[in-house]
Amino acid sequence: MTNSSRIAIDAMGGDEGLAVMLAGVARARRRFEDMRFILVGDEAAIAAGLKDHPNLSAQSEIVHAPDVIGSSEKPSQALRRAKTTSMGIAIDMVKQGRAAACVSSGNTGALMAMSKLSLRMIPGIDRPALAGLMPSLGANDTVVLDLGANTECDSRNLIQFAVMGAAYARTTLELARPRVALLNIGSEDQKGTETIRDAATALRAATHLPLDFTGFIEGDKLSRGDVDVIVCDGFSGNIALKTAEGTARFVADLLKRAFRSSTRSKIGFLISRPATELLRHHLDPNNHNGAVFLGLNGLVVKSHGGANEIGVCTAIAAAAKMVRDDLTRRIAEDLGDFEKKAA
Repeated sequence: MTNSSRIAIDAMGGDEGLAVMLAGVARARRRFEDMRFILVGDEAAIAAGLKDHPNLSAQSEIVHAPDVIGSSEKPSQALRRAKTTSMGIAIDMVKQGRAAACVSSGNTGALMAMSKLSLRMIPGIDRPALAGLMPSLGANDTVVLDLGANTECDSRNLIQFAVMGAAYARTTLELARPRVALLNIGSEDQKGTETIRDAATALRAATHLPLDFTGFIEGDKLSRGDVDVIVCDGFSGNIALKTAEGTARFVADLLKRAFRSSTRSKIGFLISRPATELLRHHLDPNNHNGAVFLGLNGLVVKSHGGANEIGVCTAIAAAAKMVRDDLTRRIAEDLGDFEKKAA
């Protein structure tokens, strides 16, 4: 067993509790037979929970953590308790080389602060970015970053996000040359802030990179599938993500209400059920779960706090794929190539 096949799990993070986390890890264990797990948290509680998952128990190591980071805890407070918390110890497993990646459903701000302090940045990267997948009408999901790690960004940050996002898309979506666009208030070259326009100028000139920069994209086209990577500052990205998730729930609830409105509608639902099930599956955030902090010297994946066992498994699968394809190395190489040409 090598450390490259181990993933550290913050077993105590998440809104749904330890049982859901263990069920998600057990599901991932069945999917990735060569994967091993370090389960970090209350040792007695984890050991008791593993009785329901004997197959997982045989392939896991428990590391005790006496404390847990609260969902509303400030990052500054969390940093002071990093060494005793399940989140902090799970991240430290990556720093020590005992695990190839860390997955947590805990407090996003605390996870970001701890990861940045413990793992540090890849040389040449100024700030980490939170990247995730958004469902689209295209053949693949769309990578969106930053989703909230940086509320304000300059053009250099956006360029680095584009390079990192393209490397992520090449790994996760298996695309040779991902199509990359900057989120803007219009598609015309003169639209947007000077920061966005400067970033676009630099990306258009970077023809040596393994990506195709397509220019600007507007918010109403986020899910069209016209591009593979959408780059923005964390303030805009977080609003876009939450808006998309809220719209998906709105559509699902509206359909439920419509189908329950009359006997005729209920019959129509039975006839159209295969299509509505496909829609539900496509819009379910658990099937797109797992955002990664790009730019760190190590892989840290953020699972949604309210994820069910399918969502937890999806986040772990994303981490496993990034480990397999050595995403951190790819980002460092792509950024190095960009800076050499730009010098």
